[in-house]
Amino acid sequence: MAKISIDESDEELITRLREGESDVTDYIMNKYKDMVRTKAASMYILGADKDDLIQEGMIGLFKAVRDYDAGRDASFRTFADLCVSRQMYTAIQASNRKKHAPLNSYISLYAKMDGHDEDKEFSLDQMLEDINDKNPEAMMIDKENTRDIEEFIENGLSDFEKSVLELHMTGMGYAQIAKVLGRDEKSTDNALQRLKNKIRKYVNNI
Repeated sequence: MAKISIDESDEELITRLREGESDVTDYIMNKYKDMVRTKAASMYILGADKDDLIQEGMIGLFKAVRDYDAGRDASFRTFADLCVSRQMYTAIQASNRKKHAPLNSYISLYAKMDGHDEDKEFSLDQMLEDINDKNPEAMMIDKENTRDIEEFIENGLSDFEKSVLELHMTGMGYAQIAKVLGRDEKSTDNALQRLKNKIRKYVNNI
């Protein structure tokens, strides 16, 4: 195996790879495998198996190594993160289309509740807890509300808004979401604010 110094940058390693040192690929793949695992842990809530996502992420990482162009792209780390995210999200979309599955019931939705700090955001569970008391009848209403909200998300948001919501729930900001979806940052941020307003209005009318 080629001798590699820990002081060498990713970009220098990619240059060596392009010059024929194929062993560099294994080194980079091993270097970034923990990043792939971390990203898989945050994205599997969208409906795919975590092990499958890790496998898809490693494919995305390999594509990053193969396609990285130092003269065109940002740093290799940023480019790799984007390629891994895209590969995983594409796999999730394909899986969900195959299952015809709705959005998971436990994703966090944000809405401001009456009587609370206007700047504070609440998860779906907190929202439903605030709406109802802790008794059996109320818990049944909670489940009905959850189903209603899921149905609203499925039918009341555009495909783009649903994609933005799904990625936002993994912790991504609008800039990263824009890169994964191949859209500009302004339209992505607008979609994020728009979908939050739609969900907020719907929940406040429940």
